Amino acid sequence: MMTSSYRPAPGRFLISEPFMEDENFQRTVVLLVEHGPNGSLGFVLNRMMKSVVADIVSDLSPVQSPLFLGGPVEQDSLHYVHRLGDQIPESREIYPGLYWGGDFDTVKASVISQSASESDILFFVGYSGWAPGQLSRELHRKAWIVAPENTSFIFREDHEGLWKDLLRSMGSKYQVISNYPIDPRLN
Repeated sequence: MMTSSYRPAPGRFLISEPFMEDENFQRTVVLLVEHGPNGSLGFVLNRMMKSVVADIVSDLSPVQSPLFLGGPVEQDSLHYVHRLGDQIPESREIYPGLYWGGDFDTVKASVISQSASESDILFFVGYSGWAPGQLSRELHRKAWIVAPENTSFIFREDHEGLWKDLLRSMGSKYQVISNYPIDPRLN
């Protein structure tokens, strides 16, 4: 399979190779929020759940923001990325204009009062995690293609088409693999 010249870093995307066998990551795009000697952490951007955030956080009953399955790790935890910056105390800047976490009470108040738009924040159940060196080994096996930062691919309405669209945005050699069938035997 292919690889790219980009290296993993917070804010970059991991695009699964077209024939990945791990069901947790088939045709997924993971937003990396942490990458370093202690491992890597990210959230799957294109696995929308049937639930909305109000289904799991009762204080947010009027909020109909979608929930995403962030990954197979700790699926009893809620995470969020946003572009609200200093409006959310204790949030961590992933790269300019993109933040992770922060004070949840402020998030709730901002969303309920509509001082923050629901389109400025994504909620995830669980996360995707890699132990030290694990992601490097997977990149060496060409299981992932690393794509550059771009918030327009994070905060968009069509998350279903994200895998193909992100590959196509990377140039002609990636456009070809964006059309690979899920099962090449059916081609």
